[in-house]
Amino acid sequence: MASEPFSVDALAGALRRLEDGFAGLPRSEVEADDTRLRDVLRKTAERLHDNYPYHHPLYVGQMLKPPHPVARLAYGLAMTLNPNNHALDGGRASSALEREAVAELAGLFGWRDRHLGHLTGGGTMANLEALWIARETHPGRTVLASSQAHYTHERLSAVLGIPFEAVPSDERGRMDPQALSRRLARGGVGTVVATLGATATGAVDPLPAILELAGEHGARVHVDAAYGGYFTLAGNLATPVRAAFDAVARADSVVIDPHKHGLQPYGCGCVLFRDPAVGRHYRHDSPYTYFTGDSLHLGEISLECSRPGAAAVALWATQQLLPYERDGVFARDLAQCRDTALALHGRLETHSSFVPLFAPELDIVVWVVGARSASGASQQARAVFDAGARRDLHLALASFPRVMVQPAVPGLVWDAETVTCLRACVMKPEHAAWLDPIWERLVAAVADVENSGEASSD
Repeated sequence: MASEPFSVDALAGALRRLEDGFAGLPRSEVEADDTRLRDVLRKTAERLHDNYPYHHPLYVGQMLKPPHPVARLAYGLAMTLNPNNHALDGGRASSALEREAVAELAGLFGWRDRHLGHLTGGGTMANLEALWIARETHPGRTVLASSQAHYTHERLSAVLGIPFEAVPSDERGRMDPQALSRRLARGGVGTVVATLGATATGAVDPLPAILELAGEHGARVHVDAAYGGYFTLAGNLATPVRAAFDAVARADSVVIDPHKHGLQPYGCGCVLFRDPAVGRHYRHDSPYTYFTGDSLHLGEISLECSRPGAAAVALWATQQLLPYERDGVFARDLAQCRDTALALHGRLETHSSFVPLFAPELDIVVWVVGARSASGASQQARAVFDAGARRDLHLALASFPRVMVQPAVPGLVWDAETVTCLRACVMKPEHAAWLDPIWERLVAAVADVENSGEASSD
C-alpha cells in the first residue's frame, strides 16, 4: 500500500501516453463535478474497510493473492477505453494482446505454437467450456473427477446434462488410480478430470497414471490446474508432482487461473485445448458483431460474448515485467511460497496442539487442532480460527473425511463423519518474511482458546 503514490504517478504518465495515440481526434470533454467525485470515492473507500486484509501477509486464509501493481495499473489504463474482447471491432489492440498472453500460458504446458484458447471470467467458466467440448466429442458419456476435486465439475456436468461420478481419493486427497481403473473398466466414461492443485489441500492428482488409464479406455483427459498450474515453473516440487506437471502436455485440455498465482485482478481464467480442431464446435455466425477483417475473432472460440479486454491488457503487461522463465523472479516467488508452506508444516509438527495431515505438495497447509474426538477437533479448530482473527491472523477452515485424517491422527474417536481443520494458503512471497509473526499469533491463538476454556474437554 505504501507504493500507491508512485503507482498513481506511473498511471498518470501512461494515461498521457495513451492520449497521444488519439491526439488527431477533435476534443470531446465530459464535464464532471470533481468535488462530488472525490466525495463519492472517499465514501467508497470507507465502505471497503469492511473487508479482511486480503493484501496483507497476515492473511493466509482463502486463495486471494494481491494483483501485481503493474496488473492493476494496466487494467486501469485499459479501462479508459473499456475494450470488449468479443469481436475485434470492440477490442483490436486488447485482442492482439490476449492472443499473445494466452500463447504464453500455453507455453507453460508445451503448447505455445499449437493450441486453441482464450481468457475467461474465471476457472468456473473455463471448466464449463472444457466440459462442453468433452460433451461434444464424447456425447452421452460420463465425466469422472476425484472426490476432492472442485465441486464445480459436478455442478457444471449437471448444467450440461452430462453424467458425473466421483472417484475416491487417497489419504492425501489425490485421485486413487486403482479406483479409477475399476470405474473405467465398467465403460461409458468420456472424460477424466485430473486436478493439479486441489482447492482444499493443494493436492496434485497422479496425472501420468490417469493419462495411461484414460488412454486405454478411449477417454479424454481434462486438467483442472486453475489453482496449481503456474507451479509447473517451480523448481522445488517433489518428484511425483513434477511428473504430473510435465505430463500436462499429453492432456486434451487444461484450465489455469491467472487471477490466482498469476498476479491478476478478478476475474481472469483461461481454457486451453491441445487440438485447435475442437474450434469447430464453437462455429457460429453473428454478422452484426463480425464485420471487419478476415482474422479470427476471439468471440468465435468462446461461449462468453462480452469479455473485458482490460483483463488481457493486465495479464500481458504482467508477463512483460515478469516473464515465465524457470529461473526468473516469477518462478522463484512460486518456489518460495512452497518453501514457506513446508516450513510452516515443519513447525506444526513440533507443537503438541497441532497435527498436520501431510506435507504440502504446493503451498497449502492443513492441520488438525488436537482433541480426542472428531467433533472435539472441529470445535477447537473453529475456536482457534476465531482467536487468530482477533490477533489479526486470518486462516481458513476446511472439512476432511476419515480417509484423509486417520493416518495423521490414528487414535481419534470418530463421533462425526468429517473433521474441520485449519488451513493456510501460503501463496504470497511476503509470507516467507512473515512466517515468525504468523507462527507467534497462531501459538498465541491456541493458548487463548485453552486458557479461556473454549477448548473441547473430550
